[in-house]
Amino acid sequence: MANADVIVIQGSNMAEAHPVGFQWVMEAKRRGAKVFHIDPRFTRTSAVADAHLPIRAGTDIALLGAVVNYILTNELDFREYVLAYTNAATIISEDFVDAEESDGFFSGFDPATASYVQDSWQYAGHERDSGGGSTVEERDAAAGLRHESHGAPIDGHPLRDETLRHPRCVYQILKRHFARYTPEMVERVCGVPQEKFLELARAWTENSGRERTGCLIYSVGWTQHTVGVQYIRTGAIIQLLLGNMGRPGGGVMALRGHASIQGSTDIPTLFNLLPGYLPMPHHAKHPDFDAWVDRIRHPGQKGFWGDARAYAASLLKAYWGDAATEENDFCYGHLPRMTGDHGTYQQVLNMIDGKVKGYFLLGQNPAVGSAHGRAQRLGMANLDWLVVRDLFMIESATFWQRGPEVATGEILPQECATEVFFLPAASHVEKEGTFTQTQRLVQWREKAVEPPGDARSELWFFYHLGRRLREKLAGSTRPRDRALLDLTWDYPTHGRHAEPDAEAVLREINGFDTTSGAPLSTFTQARDDGTTAIGCWIYTGVYADGVNQAARRRPGHEQDWVAAEWGWAWPANRRMLYNRASADPQGRPWSERKRYVWWDAEAGRWTGHDVPDFEVTKPPSYRPPEGATGPAALAGDDPFIMQADGKGWLYAPSGVLDGPLPTHYEPAESPVRNPLYGQQANPTRKMYADPVNSTNPSPPQQHDQVFPYVFTVSRLTEHHTAGAMSRTVAPLAELQPEMFVEVSPDLAALAGLTHLGWAHLISARAAIEARVLVTDRLVPLTVDGRVIHQVWLPYHFGFEGLVTGDSANDLFGITLDPNVLIQESKVGTCDVRPGRRPTGAALRDLVQDYRTRAGIVPGVLPPAVTPGVPVESTGDAERNS
Repeated sequence: MANADVIVIQGSNMAEAHPVGFQWVMEAKRRGAKVFHIDPRFTRTSAVADAHLPIRAGTDIALLGAVVNYILTNELDFREYVLAYTNAATIISEDFVDAEESDGFFSGFDPATASYVQDSWQYAGHERDSGGGSTVEERDAAAGLRHESHGAPIDGHPLRDETLRHPRCVYQILKRHFARYTPEMVERVCGVPQEKFLELARAWTENSGRERTGCLIYSVGWTQHTVGVQYIRTGAIIQLLLGNMGRPGGGVMALRGHASIQGSTDIPTLFNLLPGYLPMPHHAKHPDFDAWVDRIRHPGQKGFWGDARAYAASLLKAYWGDAATEENDFCYGHLPRMTGDHGTYQQVLNMIDGKVKGYFLLGQNPAVGSAHGRAQRLGMANLDWLVVRDLFMIESATFWQRGPEVATGEILPQECATEVFFLPAASHVEKEGTFTQTQRLVQWREKAVEPPGDARSELWFFYHLGRRLREKLAGSTRPRDRALLDLTWDYPTHGRHAEPDAEAVLREINGFDTTSGAPLSTFTQARDDGTTAIGCWIYTGVYADGVNQAARRRPGHEQDWVAAEWGWAWPANRRMLYNRASADPQGRPWSERKRYVWWDAEAGRWTGHDVPDFEVTKPPSYRPPEGATGPAALAGDDPFIMQADGKGWLYAPSGVLDGPLPTHYEPAESPVRNPLYGQQANPTRKMYADPVNSTNPSPPQQHDQVFPYVFTVSRLTEHHTAGAMSRTVAPLAELQPEMFVEVSPDLAALAGLTHLGWAHLISARAAIEARVLVTDRLVPLTVDGRVIHQVWLPYHFGFEGLVTGDSANDLFGITLDPNVLIQESKVGTCDVRPGRRPTGAALRDLVQDYRTRAGIVPGVLPPAVTPGVPVESTGDAERNS
């Protein structure tokens, strides 16, 4: 990041939410980089940026799409890079119909299931062999996550036109698709003045190319939308067109939500992933080990996912040790199976319906930290038992005593049957282990102090829970118990509480040779015959040579600027992914100024400042023989080694469920009619028809004026996520003592709000109150000829701690991105009124009055397809994906 010549920050208030990482933005600025901040609100990030672009929340694709159009219209793409390293020249099926031609729908949409059949999106000639078919089941399983690393299948050699003139090549499709995304449209949709947009577009393009690179930074301000995946796709398209991927000062930097969120997706706390982005098997689609592996590696495709059988067998060998053999498919039968949507929001609705009996809560506080707090609390009030492990007595442990629904009579403490077990947890300074942060850097942390009292680490809790369960089942002959009894559970312990050895766990994650016990040093050593056991294949090397590589802390002044001896980055300690793209097709640096990795012809190997993200002895001139698969099928100039065709995807023929190209849709709740298409919102968004879950009306629905204002939420520096770790700390509580709402002076005058007075905000789910902060940090925006007012809220408050306040998350409903099932919790609509909210039954009456005026019927969803927009059914919706 410090080597960037331009930095664009969008969907993030980095200076306040990620202040440690922001030092590198400031270092780049010191070296001469231009910094742009695109955000609905002027913040400390905006204050040090060269320009701030205030934007209407939920419209980022319109702005980014216009940058794509600016690049293509003015032929400012890094042409040599684009031709060699992306799929710009690839020809798409003649059956493909763009959303530009169908009022917001791509070909293959099935209105009966609100999902796409993707056959027509494929590369020409691969309509039936490249991951097409219906995607309705993939949406339930958040299947977009499993493509996070390994892409979708592409078999053989797709047709290409290196002149980029073929009307169906990706480059020409991109030009047509984004043609309507003009500076004028940006102003009309986003509220960003044309001159501001053009300043951004010029700086981004002028500071990218052979000699210069630009960095794009985002955070959950992008991800938590019904089109969040497509936000990121649009940013990636820009960075590929400008040659900014795999090069110093380039890339797309995802700022994760807190210290080890990256680690908890690598070794996941997600229902549909196993370690190293291996997908959780589906009960019907993956009946045996071979079917599961072939779904991962897609026989015939290029790249390192061709070795998925070795990664999968080694994982199962790490789980079940001696019990896992080739003859029994490495105990594949022990793995749990998905049957549909097991995501957190489906689960809470299942709780309300009485389908879930027990719930473990660790590291989260859904009573105030998840969208639709009322649904969360009602769900937890309908369990038999609830285990909460946390540092403090959080709202998710006391909702049955002190939650808002107690005051409204919806939860009666004397009748709530949920038995809550609160188990104190150790904090990060009271346990050893690793953090994996936003750039994949794994860093070891030592335990500084002993945890107090009964507080224990998660490692202790799960190890001893597993040990006790195994002891209780020791004599069982039931087949269902073998999965638990066959586990390798021989971790050494130490201390008076028998704390498991965290380094022993890291060694298992790294992987080892099962015959000699020697630690592995790289994932290419993984084997599919049971001779290797690896807890997470992308982490292989973190314990190379029996040394904890994550614990390395060589000072910066003792090593070069890449700092390869500080911690360890997956995979293989590569500090920059896809860094083969930092050299041209012949292996020469694009420029001396951006020199990073290059081919040393005399030595016959790749070398440079970083570990090459490429087979180190494969020359640029290498061309795969006919029939080659896996890594051997990658040519010497295919830098995107995890992609099925070795290319960066400007156009995604598979793997994205809501379209091969990003398209502007309005948020699920919006006061604005979509100016670009007849289709209002993402037609494939995941909605839940449950009486507890309602959606505010949006145009062209009637009564959308009942909720006229846009609200958005984000972080304060002084508080952490839902506030449990900061509202309990006196100095932080004193610095930010009350829930508040920021409004512009214009909205304050319009709504009768007084600075430092009270206001209450109402949606179809809840009404909350907050102190009023009247500020110029928010400005009214002119959108499609009308004034749109936005308000901002922090989401850190709840009813426990030294300071308390209503939760902003109570205002949100449950509508999700179809690819990864993340909630839209960065934008919604509401009404704002002066004064404090009512309490008790009067609060329920107020919210019900708004629902009635808005025409909301419990359990009835808004239509996925906007009324009046013609959509033809595919006639092929039953084709299995």
